[in-house]
Amino acid sequence: MDSCWDVFRISVEKYPNNPMLGRREIVDGKSTTLSYIKLGNSLRSCGVKEKAKCGIYGANSPEWIITMEACNAHGLYRVPLYDTLGAGAVEFIITHSEVSVVFVEEKKIPELFKTCPNSTKYMKTVVSFGGVKPEQKEEAENFWLVIYAWDEFLKLGEGKQYDLPIKKKSDICTIMYTSGTTGDPKGVMISNESIVTLIAGVIRLLKSTNEALSVKDVYLSYLPLAHIFDRVIEECFIQHGAAIGFWRGDVKLLIEDLGELKPTIFCAVPRVLDRKLAAGGFFKKFLFDSAFSHKFGYMKKGQSHVEASPLSDKLVFSKVKQELGGNVRIILSGAAPLASHVESFLRVVACCHVLQGYGLTESCAGTFVSLPDRLDMLGTVGPPVPNVDIRLESVPEMEYDALASTPRGEICIRGKTLFSGYYKREDLTKEVLIDGWLHTGDVGEWQPNGSMKIIDRKKNIFKLSQGEYVAVENYEEECL
Repeated sequence: MDSCWDVFRISVEKYPNNPMLGRREIVDGKSTTLSYIKLGNSLRSCGVKEKAKCGIYGANSPEWIITMEACNAHGLYRVPLYDTLGAGAVEFIITHSEVSVVFVEEKKIPELFKTCPNSTKYMKTVVSFGGVKPEQKEEAENFWLVIYAWDEFLKLGEGKQYDLPIKKKSDICTIMYTSGTTGDPKGVMISNESIVTLIAGVIRLLKSTNEALSVKDVYLSYLPLAHIFDRVIEECFIQHGAAIGFWRGDVKLLIEDLGELKPTIFCAVPRVLDRKLAAGGFFKKFLFDSAFSHKFGYMKKGQSHVEASPLSDKLVFSKVKQELGGNVRIILSGAAPLASHVESFLRVVACCHVLQGYGLTESCAGTFVSLPDRLDMLGTVGPPVPNVDIRLESVPEMEYDALASTPRGEICIRGKTLFSGYYKREDLTKEVLIDGWLHTGDVGEWQPNGSMKIIDRKKNIFKLSQGEYVAVENYEEECL
């Protein structure tokens, strides 16, 4: 398996009738294949060639995935567009990466048009994931743009057929722009090999803990596909012929969506988990201190979450699991640090494994993941995942010694999961990628059990609970 296209292609050949994508209505692998074929042919009929940049702007949806797979099939670079990086970010990404085609959620069309006329130096075609209003057609013409409704665009390639290019491991499949720390967003170039290697590592890790994915697994897609964390998770589900359901885009309806879909794996960033814990409505109303203390005490003695207190689970904590849909067996937190008190609380009351991961967009997300039922790893990000090398580099100016009895230093990562560089920014690439090692800027401490604890930052830069970076110096300047 050499490419992201292979992940999808092999899966739909093996599981053509399995439920694959759904937004209340379910689409199987065979139907998804037909849609991506139509979309790919339409792109090629518009003159889009291999290695062209296709932007995707909008919330997670079946159309998002279909567009992604069409890009993978035809060797196009997928460039997620999102406005959480600040005002002007969408325009910057389109112009910097030279995006020629943008697929956009219907309600985001007005926001996309705000990037005109600057973005139209490169952007020539817009495809709505839904419909297009007559006045939007007129506005597009004023900017010398062509805009299509989704169904309209799929018809462009009817009766046409194009050969798919040969994909290589080293080919770039996506350019993901990160918030970085200062200045403009940086375009992280991610290759087929990076994603395929990480998927293989995740699969090995889950198998080793007896939690392997299967066709019976179900995933709720609500974390942004524009971020590598969710992208990799969904690729894993696609490979296993498992089902992906899409939320309705409203945080207030998230619990209802969970109850309707009943996922088996729930991924979250700490902000989502913190919010639910602070609100209390997630599960606190069902929780008795005595039940918590009883179960947590046995878990600290080494018992699994299943064995620790079956009676407490049945009488008290089962209600928590029902709020997550009733079938969740793994909660995976990533993209930012999860507070220890939140992690320990969830490990007790959620009646499932709670894992914390660590990684960067530059390392294709997962680099460390804590292990199930290992309470001794509480407050750490766990051991390294398979297929990556880790070393600590001393930071003398901060008195961190990688060779001390308790090794502390900057976390450096090496392996095939690493990015291929920052797009058009070789200077920035050389700053962080030295002799094949990615310098993360995070300071870690090896634990006796082989896990890693994040203890500091080499620079005064911190990651917010939703996964965005902020520089302390910039914040101080704003406050002065």
